[in-house]
Amino acid sequence: MRPKVIAGNWKMHHGPSATRKFFSEFSPRFDGAEPTILIFPPAISLLAAADSRGSRPEIGLGIQNIHWEPEGAFTGEHSANMVVAAGARFALVGHSERRHVFGETDAQVELKVAAAIGEGLTPLVCVGETLDERRGGRVEEVIVRQLDAALLGVAEDAKNPILVAYEPVWAIGTGETATTDDVAEAHGILRRRLREIRGDGFAQEVAILYGGSVKPDNAAELLAVTDVDGVLVGGASLDPESFARIAESG
Repeated sequence: MRPKVIAGNWKMHHGPSATRKFFSEFSPRFDGAEPTILIFPPAISLLAAADSRGSRPEIGLGIQNIHWEPEGAFTGEHSANMVVAAGARFALVGHSERRHVFGETDAQVELKVAAAIGEGLTPLVCVGETLDERRGGRVEEVIVRQLDAALLGVAEDAKNPILVAYEPVWAIGTGETATTDDVAEAHGILRRRLREIRGDGFAQEVAILYGGSVKPDNAAELLAVTDVDGVLVGGASLDPESFARIAESG
């Protein structure tokens, strides 16, 4: 059985002071060893998060974005080796906002996945369709294409597992949530594709998370869906009480 993963993506929220406050309130509310908890703060708050989690090393920390080069003239970017030194062990790659707001391509996702794994980071690769793509009957085409591109960055002998998050773009920050049937179908497609490309052992190892307007009142239902191994939480992860309630659902 794959352990459940509850991940929080804070996006551009919570500076260092707010990060310290979050951990001081979250830790007493959730003190279990399971499920696996991951938090992706803004880069500027990563060190504060690493310091604030204190005696809770089981809370994994990640970065929201990396560049694929190890160093260079890339103002505003940060490399995988830099974020490892700052305490990150996970990296979001290909989030829908990176794809649709900043123009990140499948080819760049491949490079970022390879860079993350090369430095010992576990990439959490995000895939998902827009509303137009869903209405056009292209869900499988889109998410398989995105997954295939990401897997090109994973060497056959790579020891780091990857994580995958299915996040239908139309359900992120909109209050809309995919139905459990929608989620089961998409996760089944992704699991099947992992098996086709890398074999059953690899496919069974990879946790597939659902992301898209996850809240305390729908988390348990989503986590009960076949092939849903966790959730990627946006706005509801900013509040320690709300995030703790979601974590308890796992």
